[in-house]
Amino acid sequence: ILDHPQTVAGRRVLDLGAGSGLVGIAAAKAGSREVIAAEIDRNGVAAIGLNAAANGVEIAIVDKDITTGPPPAVELVLAGDVFYGPEVALRVIPFLDRCLAAGIEVLVGDPRRNDLPLSRLRLLAEYKVPDFGDAKGAATRLSGVFSFEEGAR
Repeated sequence: ILDHPQTVAGRRVLDLGAGSGLVGIAAAKAGSREVIAAEIDRNGVAAIGLNAAANGVEIAIVDKDITTGPPPAVELVLAGDVFYGPEVALRVIPFLDRCLAAGIEVLVGDPRRNDLPLSRLRLLAEYKVPDFGDAKGAATRLSGVFSFEEGAR
């Protein structure tokens, strides 16, 4: 996001599965008009608030599972590492499909986890990054930023 601020500049953005708020903070710093962070973990919700304040940005926090309903009124969904398990992927994919149907662009960042729906993704960029939970000093892994595309009809 910081490498390509034009992706979010002036847009309403949803950071889906926001975790600590890193992606939403980057979007806010890159010029998003508004950032909404959706996170169901209470520790994540607390971290988003603290991290946003520490970085001098405003982020609206939604502390419930929004994947069961319609997408919020945004122009871009940023879904970072949300395919970490099959049950989560089964909830997230239909939500992202509803986003696409509503005309919302969807970008996915992922270190190529097992449940990543590669057939629905178009690679936009790759970065070497440490994976969450890896030991300090562990080798970085190649992670991708993808455009989530419509499935076969």
